[in-house]
Amino acid sequence: MDVFEYLMYGFQVALTPQNLFIALIGAFIGTIVGLLPGLGPINGVALLLPFAYALGLPPESALILLAAVYLGCEYGGRISAILINVPGDAAAIMSTMDGYPLAKQGKAGIALSLSAMSSFIGSLIAIIGIVLFAPLLAKWAIVFGPAEYFVLMVFALTCLSGLVGDQPIKTAVAALIGLLFATVGVDAVTGVYRFTFDSVNLSDGVQFTTIVIGFFSISEILIMLEKTAIGQKALGQGKRSLFNLKEFLFTLKTTIRSSLLGFIVGILPGAGATIASAMSYTSERKLAGKDGKFGDGDLRGIAAPEAANNASACGSFIPMLTLGVPGSGTTAVMLGALTLYNITPGPQLFTEQQ
Repeated sequence: MDVFEYLMYGFQVALTPQNLFIALIGAFIGTIVGLLPGLGPINGVALLLPFAYALGLPPESALILLAAVYLGCEYGGRISAILINVPGDAAAIMSTMDGYPLAKQGKAGIALSLSAMSSFIGSLIAIIGIVLFAPLLAKWAIVFGPAEYFVLMVFALTCLSGLVGDQPIKTAVAALIGLLFATVGVDAVTGVYRFTFDSVNLSDGVQFTTIVIGFFSISEILIMLEKTAIGQKALGQGKRSLFNLKEFLFTLKTTIRSSLLGFIVGILPGAGATIASAMSYTSERKLAGKDGKFGDGDLRGIAAPEAANNASACGSFIPMLTLGVPGSGTTAVMLGALTLYNITPGPQLFTEQQ
């Protein structure tokens, strides 16, 4: 039985009425959870995991449910990011850069619909990549060592210069603050406690999502309170609620490039959608040059991170299923879900589980 026969069998299982309904319910719940700031896909999948097991769902149905919740959360976080400038999760930060300015221009519907289409294209490209290149990419991911991760992090930090334009000092200060928070907790190499101040709560470090959501949410709430006191103009809806063909073609190249970049980042164990969305946004901003309006409501600023984070989310299943190494925090929870069904992801998965 070759790859395409396995693929057809997989579609046969996934397209049953029961599994389609489970996917619909999972995507709906994931969207609701995702738009609530601070929860995100990890908490969404963790909340649904006990229900999936308690309901006695078969392994394939449980995996479909959790995957639907995962991708639903990835999109749901963009709703609050675009409408109220508060990202639902860390990966939605880049969507606030141009999503909220578009909402203030009366183009919230266009931003949301374009976000959905870019997310769909990103997921579709990632799924094609999984089907065609999973074994090859799994071998490549396993040899991705410390030197490669170092270069990846240097590249990510270098891309930060594209976010602030001609303000390098602000960039350096922000990067140093982020690195300072990252040093809190137990050192992964030496096991030494760093900057915990004898507090048990800091032994695991400061969670990135907590910092990001806290900074964005608190600042936005204070701004909203200030404007409420002095009077604020409500966001208006324009004449259109959906993007048109011209806008779609304008962002198509950006969507495809970001999808490929997000998929590559997604298969790297531990990278995740946050890095993918940040790298895609900064790279597209540099490619746009002076002609771009990034930060002021450029549609490419919505398409790039949305395509990248969904492609990364799908790509993170490759190391989880083929290597037994979670590609993100959410797939780590899903890895635990498979172990509940006595399924051990790894190189032997496709030979032992027929």
